Amino acid sequence: MSEASELTLLILRIGFLLLLWLFIFAVLYALRSDLFGSPVRKLPADRSASAAPQAAAPVVAGAPAAPAPSAPTAPTAPAAASPAPQGGPARQLVITSGVASGTAVPLDDDTLTIGRSSGSSLVIVDEYTSTYHAKLTRSGDTWLLTDLDSTNGTKLNGSRVTGTVLVPPFTPVTIGTTTFELRP
Repeated sequence: MSEASELTLLILRIGFLLLLWLFIFAVLYALRSDLFGSPVRKLPADRSASAAPQAAAPVVAGAPAAPAPSAPTAPTAPAAASPAPQGGPARQLVITSGVASGTAVPLDDDTLTIGRSSGSSLVIVDEYTSTYHAKLTRSGDTWLLTDLDSTNGTKLNGSRVTGTVLVPPFTPVTIGTTTFELRP
């Protein structure tokens, strides 16, 4: 019986040792994720070509001096806010405050994803922005904003968004430290 007991004890020791190493690797993975962010997903080759122009669009739109003159026209936006619904649907997203202030992103697609992920249509590099933070979806001539269960939330005109809400033109949307508006 002692040989069977010794074998059982050896198997238990090896099992606990493996369990200890699994626990150590889990802790290291959690620390790495907290310090360096979540792992980046690779896109398939056929989608990477179509995703690259979307990711580059905000950078290109903010690089030339053309968006800078459009920023001074923002103070006239309240005067233009009443004719905006008659002027047509929102065609661009303009960042009004934050790191990329003055950047204009054309709203060509029916869905615009917002977050820290490199796969997002609008990438916001901010510690208060979730990897997959929010989504803008076109419904006819209107835009709907959905918070994707982000940690710090999304605000529309200062109120926290729960579920899906309608985004009128010239209404500030705040994600992290970045604020933007939809404009015709």
